[in-house]
Amino acid sequence: MSEHTIAPTGLADPAARQAMTAGFDPDPGAAKPDPILVVDNIVRQFGGMTAVDVGHLEVQRGLITALIGPNGAGKTTFFNLITGFDRPTSAKTGAHWSFDGRKLDKTSASSVAQAGMVRTFQLTKALSRMTVIENMMLGAQNQAGENLFKSMFHPVWRQQEREIEAKADELLQRFKLYEKKHDYAGSLSGGQRKLLEMARALMSDPKMIMLDEPMAGVNPALTQSLLGHIQSLRDEGMTVLFVEHDMHVVRHISDWVAVMAEGRLVAEGSADTVMSNPAVIDAYLGAHHDTDLGDDALLTDEALEEIAEEVAAEDAERQADEEAEGLR
Repeated sequence: MSEHTIAPTGLADPAARQAMTAGFDPDPGAAKPDPILVVDNIVRQFGGMTAVDVGHLEVQRGLITALIGPNGAGKTTFFNLITGFDRPTSAKTGAHWSFDGRKLDKTSASSVAQAGMVRTFQLTKALSRMTVIENMMLGAQNQAGENLFKSMFHPVWRQQEREIEAKADELLQRFKLYEKKHDYAGSLSGGQRKLLEMARALMSDPKMIMLDEPMAGVNPALTQSLLGHIQSLRDEGMTVLFVEHDMHVVRHISDWVAVMAEGRLVAEGSADTVMSNPAVIDAYLGAHHDTDLGDDALLTDEALEEIAEEVAAEDAERQADEEAEGLR
């Protein structure tokens, strides 16, 4: 095992994970036996609209938790709030959130990352005019070369730089991007940029990684690779929280599912359980009144796929608009 590899835990065993989650209380916001992230009374409003109003949420350590919900449910805004990219707008009593026992509600995004909670974005943030290896090395923390005084002494930072590059090479090998090491990040495909962003996030040795729609825009050839990487992170001891609209992905890799609607947490449970939860059905029907769920009034795979396709189309249109705006 290399010095950069996370030590495996018992949660790599599917039976152990199933036994653990079987004992979870399915009520929204119920306590978990060993939460790594705890959120209380977090609210974000935009004008007269409440985008997020989460009373209590706990994310269990060492599992893959999916955060799902119809388009506009507040999932990405929730990610932005707890990772320091946005601030709550309500002074609710007891509003705070903590990660691994450390309070983070007044912490910057960089400090959140240093605490061990890193994230990726729905629209990848690779620096297009820098090479793949340069992007990777930017992800390392506490670099001596970034200190003005230390940067004047070559021996002080050169050894650390070699170690950082070796770690980056190892991750690029793992994510099958090593051959692209010296290519500009802008030349990568959408799926490769997703892999690069995930690999770069691991440069800081996080305890938890948050993935915002990791499969969006990824071709089928790379989807399975991304799924495998996410599962391997969990099997090596990392906690994963991800937003995803593809219900097949949610069913395939999630150990636990939390559902948001209109900014609130409305359901929790296994993937199969939440898909038949009346609150979840109402949430999806509220966003897609014209979707025919059939006579059994359950979210069947076919109905979920129909809804997911509509949501994906909306997201693709929004992403195209955002990218076009960025070119102006």
